[in-house]
Amino acid sequence: MMIFHIIFEKAEDGWMVAECPAFPGCVSQGKDEKEAIENIKEAITAWLWAEDQKAVSA
Repeated sequence: MMIFHIIFEKAEDGWMVAECPAFPGCVSQGKDEKEAIENIKEAITAWLWAEDQKAVSA
């Protein structure tokens, strides 16, 4: 299991924005912190998959 730090910020519209600074551009959001955590987990997985695809294609 890997652990990544996540930064949370409440947006003006009340949604929680989650960002993973270890991965540039890896940002997600949710109606609350719990949903934002679930969504950022998916975003991290997608980010890592995309980077892996770049390495395979190179």
